[in-house]
Amino acid sequence: MKHDSLGQLILTGVPGMELDSETAALFRRVQPGGFILFGRNIQSARQLRKLIDDLRDLSEVEPIITIDQEGGRVSRLRLIGNEPPNAQQLRDRNDIALVRRHGEITGRLLRIFGFNLDLCPVLDISFDDEADNSLRGRCYGKTVEQVVSLAGAFNDALREQGILSCGKHFPGYSAATVDAHHDLPTIDRTREQLDGQELAVFRHFTPAVDSMMICHGWYPCFNSDRRPASLSREIVTQLLRDEFHFEGLVMTDDLDMGAILNEYGLEDTIRLAIEAGNDWVMICHRVASIDEVHRTLGKLPSDQIERALASVARTKTKLQAPGEFSEAAFKTIDQSVWDLRVAVLGEEEAAKRSPEDGKRSPVETY
Repeated sequence: MKHDSLGQLILTGVPGMELDSETAALFRRVQPGGFILFGRNIQSARQLRKLIDDLRDLSEVEPIITIDQEGGRVSRLRLIGNEPPNAQQLRDRNDIALVRRHGEITGRLLRIFGFNLDLCPVLDISFDDEADNSLRGRCYGKTVEQVVSLAGAFNDALREQGILSCGKHFPGYSAATVDAHHDLPTIDRTREQLDGQELAVFRHFTPAVDSMMICHGWYPCFNSDRRPASLSREIVTQLLRDEFHFEGLVMTDDLDMGAILNEYGLEDTIRLAIEAGNDWVMICHRVASIDEVHRTLGKLPSDQIERALASVARTKTKLQAPGEFSEAAFKTIDQSVWDLRVAVLGEEEAAKRSPEDGKRSPVETY
C-alpha cells in the first residue's frame, strides 16, 4: 500500500465511459488519490458502477471517487435518472425536512454506485439569484442563517449515509460578477464584509464538512497582487487552516478552468497550489497531463508534500465500502428522487427538467 505515493495528491477526471488501455496504464503508474466523474462518464447505471469498480481495482490505495451531485442542473446522475430539486427550489419551500430527505436520498444514490465523496453542499450566499457567476439555482439561502440551516440539514443527512461532504466555494463566490470557468473574478469585498456574511457561513461549517474546495476568485483584501484564492497561502493556510482551524481535506477547484488557464502554466499552478496549503490538485479535463503533475509534485519541498499526504491519508480512514449494486435498487432510489421532486415542485413543474448541460458545458466543471 503506497500511502506515500505523490499521486495521492491528485484528483483527476476520467476521459470516457470505460477505461481504455492507455488511461488504465496512466492511472496504474500515477496512482491518483481520487477520481472525479462527469456526464461524459455516464451512460447507464450498470456501466457507471463497472467504471467505478474498475477505478478501484487499479488503485493500490482505496481511492476517493467523487462527483457533483447537488440538484437541478448540477446533478450528473440525472443523465440516467430523475433530476433532484436544486438548492434554490428547496430554499423556496423552506421545509427543512425536505432538505434532509434530499441529503439522505443523495447519499443512498451515491453509495450504490460506489461514490464516497459528494462535492457539496454549496455554502455560498445568494446576493442575486440571477447573477451570472455560476451560482444560479445552487444557493441554499440569502442570509447566513438560512444557508447554515438548510445546507447543514443536507450535509448532516448526506454524511449519515456514509458519503463524505465538501463545502464550496471557499471563501465565497457570492459577490463574483464573472464566471471563473471563463475568467478570474475579482471579489471586491473588505475583510469586515466577508466576516459578516460569506466567512460566517464557512466558519460555522469547518467542523461539519470532511473537505473544503477553494475557489478561483481574487480577493484584494487578502492578496494585493492578482492571485486566485486557490493559489493563495494567505487564504488556504493562514485563513482556513490557522484562523478557522479546519482539519479536513483541502482541494482546489478545477485547475482546468479559465480563471487558472488564462493566468498560469501547469507547473507554476501545481507549485503554487501545494505551497498555498492545498492537499489535492484537481485536474478534470487535461487527464493526460497528470504525468507532468506527478513530476512537478516530485520537485516540491518534502514538508509540503508530507503535510498534504497526511491529510489525504486521514480523510481516507473515513471511507466506507460501496453499497451492493442492483438495477432494482437503483430504480427504487430513483423513484425516491422523483417523489422528492414532486413534493418540492408539484407534479406540473416537476415534469420540467432544467435545460440540458450537455457534456460540453462549463457547468460540468463545478
